[in-house]
Amino acid sequence: MTLDPTTQLDVVILAAGQGTRMRSTLPKVLHRLAGKAMVRHVIDTAAGLAAERTHVVVGHGADKVREALADCRVRFALQAEQKGTGHAVAQALEGLGNGRVLVLYGDVPLIRRETLEALLKGVDDHHLGLLTVTLDDPTGYGRILRNADGEPVAIVEHKDASEAERAIRECNTGIMAMTAAQLRRWLPSLSADNAQGEYYLTDIIAMAAAEGVKIVTTQPAEPLEVEGVNNRLQMARLERAHQLAIAEGLMTDGVALIDPSRLDVRGRLRCGHDVEIDVGCVFEGEVEIGEGVRIGAHCVIRDSHIGAGTVIEPHSVIEGAVIAGRGTIGPFARLRPGTRLAVGAKVGNFVETKNVEVGEGSKINHLSYVGDARLGRDVNVGAGTITCNYDGAHKHRTEIGDGAFIGSNSALVAPVSIGQGATVGAGSTISKDVADNALAVTRARQISRADWPRPTKESGSIKKS
Repeated sequence: MTLDPTTQLDVVILAAGQGTRMRSTLPKVLHRLAGKAMVRHVIDTAAGLAAERTHVVVGHGADKVREALADCRVRFALQAEQKGTGHAVAQALEGLGNGRVLVLYGDVPLIRRETLEALLKGVDDHHLGLLTVTLDDPTGYGRILRNADGEPVAIVEHKDASEAERAIRECNTGIMAMTAAQLRRWLPSLSADNAQGEYYLTDIIAMAAAEGVKIVTTQPAEPLEVEGVNNRLQMARLERAHQLAIAEGLMTDGVALIDPSRLDVRGRLRCGHDVEIDVGCVFEGEVEIGEGVRIGAHCVIRDSHIGAGTVIEPHSVIEGAVIAGRGTIGPFARLRPGTRLAVGAKVGNFVETKNVEVGEGSKINHLSYVGDARLGRDVNVGAGTITCNYDGAHKHRTEIGDGAFIGSNSALVAPVSIGQGATVGAGSTISKDVADNALAVTRARQISRADWPRPTKESGSIKKS
């Protein structure tokens, strides 16, 4: 009976390898590409296929992998000893349903959903799906052996291949799809009689051909999709290729990138029209950028919304912030989580904000820290101002009314309220509320002494006249 191609799907992701060439104590599949563990890329792709179950086969560093994927809807299978890909898939066999099975790899992060959908289309009781790739340099890859009619009949690993077989350029990617019934029938017959002494999953291709099961091959749009990671060099190459693909997509949508080779997106970046991004910028998590925003060089923006018309000067760091629009940030500004800037607000150079609401048209121009505060409209905060929000145990808020003026080098000791139109004189420490339109100044009396002799050094010591 032919299997209904719309039947349920199990995805088995092999993630048990040690990855010794990474020279790391971290399991290979947990190394990050575009800010996300490689195996998470594969899991997310599998989720797009509406798989009934996703199985992750773990081995080396199994506890670390389980912990890192604790929030994922996956089942884990343990491969206590690494005895090859066939042995790895066998560890998940018990948990499979009765539909199709897709085998993926946790260190092949860039495989596309569309490629896998094409592979799965032809899989049923009489057809097995195999993803192959044609390479200019196939060294190290298993080769696809075809009969006189051009039908795939076997895969030979590079180490086991003859010279003639090594000349074949069509290679095995390791990614294949079949029915659970086929797997249950073929896996127990695998042998470790080969150069590696391992149970190769690829040996089921010959078994399928011997049974008369047709092997249907498809290929990815780009070889990059099926490139695995074995060392840091390959990791960096995939990272740059992935980032360039993201950059090309952004430019196609109208974003102006000064240099697409110097962009890093480690999450999801959505941009409106006429956005300009200079070199060296990093975007992490969920970032949304409105129309006409200009972002200077070497900014880091994480989980933030940047409203239309905003200018972000170079070397600014923005995290968990919402900027309404037409504001100016930086250079060298740091907006920490909870920062909310109304239209036209300005946060200048060497200013840090946290958990603060800054009203329309208000300015914090230079060298200040403003945290746990609310600023009304058209407030001016002078250079060197600090909201003293932490008493060593608790955080306290500062309220500043519309039109207030805070002089330079002021310390506002929270909890404290500065009224509308109030003025705080430069150099003041304010610990009591200031009424609307009032002036508050707290300064020591200036003392001047004419012709005061400065201390001088004498014989290695300081002597006062």
